[in-house]
Amino acid sequence: MSHKNKKQFGVWMDSHFATIVGKQNVDSGDFVILGHVKNEGASAKSNESTFHNQEQSLIHKFFKEIAAQMQNAEHVHVTGTGTAQEQFQRYMAETPQFRNTSTKESTSNKMSEEKLIEFISEKFN
Repeated sequence: MSHKNKKQFGVWMDSHFATIVGKQNVDSGDFVILGHVKNEGASAKSNESTFHNQEQSLIHKFFKEIAAQMQNAEHVHVTGTGTAQEQFQRYMAETPQFRNTSTKESTSNKMSEEKLIEFISEKFN
């Protein structure tokens, strides 16, 4: 299956920050940074149960904000450190708008925006 003219996105993420890469014009054009999303994290001033619930709510909000920048995604490559990308892929699989979206993942350290664009471009060529 050709990746040409598909709605392709890349996301570098950890549990606190995400950078979304995509094409401004699906038919032609290069990958560009579409946006950044931050997850401030739960307040440590609460009890363990409240902290856990707040943390889960914030991570869900974080994932939802990332997904909002990837309308009609057909292919998504998620990369980053830790387990956030695996959790995000599970979130996508459970979200109806991404039911038919093909996802792949890799592990990578934080990189400059230019390197991220280059990295995601290579994944779709």
